[in-house]
Amino acid sequence: MAAKSRAGQQSAMEYLLTYGWAILTISIVLSAFIYLGVFNTGTFVSSQCVAQADFSCLTARMDTNGQITFNVQQNTMTNINVTAMSCNATASYIGMSAISPQVTMTIGGNHTFGSVQCYTSKGAAFSGSVGTVYTGYVIMNYTNVQSGFLHTEYITVIEKIT
Repeated sequence: MAAKSRAGQQSAMEYLLTYGWAILTISIVLSAFIYLGVFNTGTFVSSQCVAQADFSCLTARMDTNGQITFNVQQNTMTNINVTAMSCNATASYIGMSAISPQVTMTIGGNHTFGSVQCYTSKGAAFSGSVGTVYTGYVIMNYTNVQSGFLHTEYITVIEKIT
């Protein structure tokens, strides 16, 4: 009877050791993946800046303080004056501020707008660490030089902070 008990103990010990090593190996591999950022969704996000039909967003970059710098080309049929700009997560007028002096863009011309502060959906200034992804809109008010009519352009941005 003692031999059966020892055999059972030995079998249980081998079982624990085998599965213990397997669990330890899996834990080490998972830790390495987490350290390398494999499970961080921001790792695989590419930055995007997409404008509507009459505009092209050529480049965009966001800093850790939540300020975005981007280059926009206008393809309307007349020259325009950019009068105000905002950047926020809700496509609203949160943070809208006048541009002084106004920026005149010729047909087919482009301009780099720098240091436009972006805001969260709650209206707070956005900031984040390197690798954080911001999803929102740049809202640009402009007037058609020929007609004098005010227009609004919505540019969708998905930017990874660099």
